[in-house]
Amino acid sequence: MGRDSRGDLSDAEWERLLPFLPVSNGRCGRWRDHRQVIDGILHRVRTGVQWRDLPERFGPWKTYERHRLRSADGTWENLLQRVQAAADAAGDLNWDVSVDSTSVRAHQHAAGARKQPPPELPTSKGDESGTPARTLVAEPRRPVGGGGAGSEGLGRSRGGFTSKIHLSADGHCRPLSLLVTAGQRGDSPQFMPVLEKIRVPRLGPGRPRKKPDSRAARLRKGSRGGRPPGFDKDRYKKRNTVERAINKLKNHRAVATRYDKRGYVFLGTVTAAALVIWLRT
Repeated sequence: MGRDSRGDLSDAEWERLLPFLPVSNGRCGRWRDHRQVIDGILHRVRTGVQWRDLPERFGPWKTYERHRLRSADGTWENLLQRVQAAADAAGDLNWDVSVDSTSVRAHQHAAGARKQPPPELPTSKGDESGTPARTLVAEPRRPVGGGGAGSEGLGRSRGGFTSKIHLSADGHCRPLSLLVTAGQRGDSPQFMPVLEKIRVPRLGPGRPRKKPDSRAARLRKGSRGGRPPGFDKDRYKKRNTVERAINKLKNHRAVATRYDKRGYVFLGTVTAAALVIWLRT
């Protein structure tokens, strides 16, 4: 079936994503069509429209509580890693990694979140002892050196509330890992957490790949551990890859301006935008 609405997933993009989507556990009734809901979520990510103002073709707006739940349980991050894994297996992931950050202005609607934990998610049927087989409860960790108002990644500046997105990008200008902190937080404390969050699973046996390509660094090293640090003109030219990845993310209005109250939901919004970038490159 063809989709001619601007911003919706194409048939090819949907076929790439479909095998990785979660399935209903049968306890919450019949799920609304996955494709309709995901297209609705991506429409909001792209346009920044309020959930209540989604076009009617995406169905009841309350269905989109699923975005909050999937941000909480790590579904968006898992989908991103699965698509990255497929690209890596096909030799399409460039492991020449760059790291940077970008500040995001927070809309007034992003402030005022109640002090409560993220939602508890449905549990699967437990064993005879009554112990749940799996409990999907998302309690996102406070980022190292980050967290703003109410630990929601909001920080104050002269212009109001801001957040900061820290990311790593591959050599093809696609986000590999993402963190959200308060806007006034520095980049250096987040450098290692961003790199440690890179996790590209193997399609076959083996541990997920986490380390960027270090072959060039090994060639520069001498017998005593390498040369003293200095300005590398050729290396610095590649800084544009992560800057272009940031530009691609901020083409999505709900990323360029933060509307989500909860930090974990905003991270889910940014991750959904990153997923689209991977599906379309």
